[in-house]
Amino acid sequence: MPTLIIVGALWGDEAKGKLVDVLAHKAKWTVRYSGGNNAGHTVRTGGETFHFHLIPSGILHPDCTSVLGGGMVICPKALLEELQTTRSKAANLGELMISASAHVVFPYHRQIDALEESLRGDSKIGTTSRGIGPAYQDKAARTGIRMGEFVDPARFGPRLAETLEYKNALLKLLGGESIDYDELFDEYCGYAAQIKPFVADVEVRVNKAIREGENVLFEGAQGALLDVDQGTYPYVTSSHPIAAGACIGTGLPPGSVDNVLGVCVAYATRVGSGPFPTELFGDLGERIRVAGNEYGTTTGRPRRCGWLDLVALRHACRMNGFTSLAVTRLDVLQDFDSVGLCTEYEIDGETYDWMPSDSSILSRARAVYSMLPAWKGDIGGARRKDELPDNLLTFLKTIEEFTDRPVSMLSIGPSREQTIVLRPDLCWAN
Repeated sequence: MPTLIIVGALWGDEAKGKLVDVLAHKAKWTVRYSGGNNAGHTVRTGGETFHFHLIPSGILHPDCTSVLGGGMVICPKALLEELQTTRSKAANLGELMISASAHVVFPYHRQIDALEESLRGDSKIGTTSRGIGPAYQDKAARTGIRMGEFVDPARFGPRLAETLEYKNALLKLLGGESIDYDELFDEYCGYAAQIKPFVADVEVRVNKAIREGENVLFEGAQGALLDVDQGTYPYVTSSHPIAAGACIGTGLPPGSVDNVLGVCVAYATRVGSGPFPTELFGDLGERIRVAGNEYGTTTGRPRRCGWLDLVALRHACRMNGFTSLAVTRLDVLQDFDSVGLCTEYEIDGETYDWMPSDSSILSRARAVYSMLPAWKGDIGGARRKDELPDNLLTFLKTIEEFTDRPVSMLSIGPSREQTIVLRPDLCWAN
C-alpha cells in the first residue's frame, strides 16, 4: 500500500496537518499537490507549534522527503520565511524538493487579487489576497513563470520583463500602483538563488519511488468542496483540492492510488463566503468557535461553525472515492448536551438527501438534523477505542452508516499522541 491521499472532506480546516504529521513517520515522501500559501496546517509536537502554509507537514520527519508539486503556486518570499521559521524550531528536518513545473507568485499577483476582490463589492468571494487566484489565471493563460524558469537567471529576466509590462498596464486599469522592474528583479533573483538547490524534476523521482514500493503520502490543501470544478462555485479556491488533484498536480497515474483518507471535523466549519447549510448563528455557533479555537491559520479570520453535514460528507465520499474517514476535534464537543448531524435538506418545500451542485440552490437549503446525546468528560487521555464513551461511538457509527465508509482514525486533541487508529490497514498507522 505505497500511496495514500489525504483530502479535506468539506470546506477545509479539518486538522489535516496533524494527521499528515502523524502518518508521515511511515512515509518516505510527503507531496503537496495543489494551492499556495492560502492554506494553513498547524502541528504541535515536542513542545513547539508549527504553522505550515506551503511546506508539507512531513518535513518534521528527517527520513521523509517533502515535495512541493507542480500543481502548486508558490510565493518565494513566503516559502523562505516559512522554512527559516521551521528550522529555528526543529533543526533536524527532512529533505525538501520543489517541482520545476510549479508556478511562482509575484507581488503583482497579490495586488491584483486584493484589487479585484475590492471591486466585487457585495459579491466578495472571501479570497485571502495572497495572489493565488491571479497566479492560476496566468497558468491557464500560459503566461505564468514556472520554477524552472525562475531559478535560471538567463530565462528569468526576459520572462519577467515581458510579463511585468502587461501587469503594470492592468494594475493601472484596476487603480493599483505600478511595480518597478529593477527592484522586483533584484529582490526575486535573491530568492531564486536560495531556492534553486531545491528545484528538480520531482515527478520522475516520486513515480520511481512508487514503483519501488516506497510509501508516498499526498497532502491536500483546503477541502473538497472548495474545488474549482466540483466545489460550491464561485465560492471556491482556484485549484483542485479533491483526490483527483493529486494526479493532476504531481503526475500520479490514477491506477497508482491505493487509499484516500477523507478528513472531517466532528462539526463543520467554513471560512469566507458561500453556502453553508448547517451554519449555527448566535451563542451555539460562537460556543463551538471558541471551544475549537476556530480562527484561520493563514488569515486569522473567525470560521463559520455549524453541525456536521452528512449530506455534504456523503457527496465528498462519492467524488473523492474515500476508502475511509478520519474524524477530528472530537474533544471540542465533549461538554455539549447534544450534537447534530444533518441528514437531509429542505429546499423550496422539497426534500433533498443529496447535495445540489448549483450554489444558488444550495444557499436556500435548510438543514434537517438528527440530534444525538453528546459525550461528557475529558476524552483527551483515551488511547484505544474501548476507552471512548458509548455516545461518541454511536456518533461515529451514525457517520459510517450514512456515508457507507469506515472511520479509520480519530483525533481527540492537538498532540500527536491524541490520535486513535481504528483501521491501520487503511492508513499505514500502527
